[in-house]
Amino acid sequence: MTTRGIRGATTAPADERDSILEAARELLSAILAANPALRAEDIASALFTVSDDLASAFPAEAARQMGWSLVPMVCAREIPVPNSLPRAIRVLIHWNTDLPQDKIVHVYLRDAVKLRPDLATAQ
Repeated sequence: MTTRGIRGATTAPADERDSILEAARELLSAILAANPALRAEDIASALFTVSDDLASAFPAEAARQMGWSLVPMVCAREIPVPNSLPRAIRVLIHWNTDLPQDKIVHVYLRDAVKLRPDLATAQ
């Protein structure tokens, strides 16, 4: 079995706990819908990052609320690049799967479609 990466990103409307958790849940739900074979027990780990302007919640908490209680997860800050996307939440999920790389669907929502329009429009 191979480990594949699933990328995803979204934005939160505000630096508020509920806004961050809602945006993260929406993103993870969309990733699950786009990759129907993905199950929590097949996730090796997940790395969440947030832009410098988000500090009110850990996005991994949203994953735990969705039942990912045994998935190893970590949250970190993105590099504060000037003019980068504000209020951004990104995730890299490491998925143990036999699917080939070209069958993995990456998900970009809200203002994050600007990050990878080539992938956002392919969905």
